[in-house]
Amino acid sequence: MEQPPVLCEFADGVATITLNRPDRLNSVNDAIHDAIAAFLDRIEHDPALRVLVITGAGRAFCAGQDQGDRKPLPPGQKRDMGAALERYYKPLMLRLRALPAPVVCAMNGLAVGVGATLVLACDIVIAKQSAYFLQGFTKLGLMPDGGGSQFLPQRIGTARAMALCLLNDKLDAQQAADWGLIWRCVPDEEFDAASRALVAQLAQSATRALALTKQAIYAAQTNTLAQQLDLETASQRLLGDTDDYLEGAAAFREKRSAVFKGR
Repeated sequence: MEQPPVLCEFADGVATITLNRPDRLNSVNDAIHDAIAAFLDRIEHDPALRVLVITGAGRAFCAGQDQGDRKPLPPGQKRDMGAALERYYKPLMLRLRALPAPVVCAMNGLAVGVGATLVLACDIVIAKQSAYFLQGFTKLGLMPDGGGSQFLPQRIGTARAMALCLLNDKLDAQQAADWGLIWRCVPDEEFDAASRALVAQLAQSATRALALTKQAIYAAQTNTLAQQLDLETASQRLLGDTDDYLEGAAAFREKRSAVFKGR
């Protein structure tokens, strides 16, 4: 039986998307986009959602857009390379950033092209030491897309982002962590345990506090200080009215671990 292009699970507050085309290094096609969109439709407004994990099957995270999945055009016709961005990638990246739960990328292997962009659309990235990034767009006569031309310079600065995109050098996971492109790089043999521990910690945290913290950190990239202070004030008022805040304050006073319910 043919395997689905994406494996989706949702249990105990943890949603997991596993890109599942290992024979194609999990390169993205329309079927992957459709499956992810349908899963996000299911979970993004579910109050039980605590964390979303995105990972890949096999030795790759994602080798980017599957160029072989695009049928050749008749002679004289040119492909609209912006069509897939408008239809698939723009909505996907915006949905991940707007998701009211942290998005963890468990980067199990190489991330190339828009596969690298997908990694950077996530909120926290933990990677295997053997994993690496490669832009690769200009080798095809294209430019970074899916938000990559913004994500890279925001995280590592213009000079490093420019060189990575123009020279197409590999960036290994340890260097990516050292530069601040990702959160953490771990030895391959520790990757599964470290990823599970990270997800468990987030799943047990105060859900609404995580959501508003995520929103505030991304808003800070464009807000003035006054706007950011106003956002913090409004968000803190909302959080002060939650059961999780009452539990957190009580746990602090009683010198015990808080048991958050996500409410």
